[in-house]
Amino acid sequence: QVQLVESGGGLVQAGASLKLSCAASGSIFSINAMGWYRQAPGKQRELVAVITSGGSTNYADSVKGRFTISRDNAKNTVYLQMNSLKPEDTAVYYCSVDLLERGHTFRYWGQGTQVTVSS
Repeated sequence: QVQLVESGGGLVQAGASLKLSCAASGSIFSINAMGWYRQAPGKQRELVAVITSGGSTNYADSVKGRFTISRDNAKNTVYLQMNSLKPEDTAVYYCSVDLLERGHTFRYWGQGTQVTVSS
């Protein structure tokens, strides 16, 4: 079974920085991509950033220039460095990993970590 454990969330003031980590463990042989999503109260889950196996990245327009996604392939860990945080960044952040298994791609999710940014 594949498990993702997130850490690094917390309560910070606007303008502060925070770094999230997500470590994947279990039967992992081929990772296609790892990413971060977030969900604010009453809102749908939205993509924040994604990094592919080749290292290419994509970001939501709302976080571009402020957030940086990175990974450590040896540790099966993905990070999200968040700078210049804004109150609108407040949400539960979920990491994801897309695995190629038996010719199919499966997406696994972390448990979520709360990020709260006060004004």
